[in-house]
Amino acid sequence: MIIAVDFDGTLCEECWPEIGKPNLKLIGELIYRRSLGDRLILWTCRSGIQLTQAVFFCKSYGLEFDAVNENLPDIIEKYGNDSRKISADIYIDDRSEKPWVTLLEKAV
Repeated sequence: MIIAVDFDGTLCEECWPEIGKPNLKLIGELIYRRSLGDRLILWTCRSGIQLTQAVFFCKSYGLEFDAVNENLPDIIEKYGNDSRKISADIYIDDRSEKPWVTLLEKAV
């Protein structure tokens, strides 16, 4: 399963351009899901130094990604390009219709 996850307001409290408090429950769940073989994409509007800080923040809590703001290599190969649309099975975002907890529970 491919999970695309937003940063601000999702992996941490909304505090742009700063980084808010971590969402430890979600971070823990994603670390666990990755250990089971799910692949993670950090899917955020952050770029430049703010993106670097976000990736470092996640790594400091043990959360690493298979891709950052891009599709996974096998998806790029399948479609012949890295489309602006991130291909994932689950999208976790604070602006989504349903809370991320519900999405993860349904995916299990």
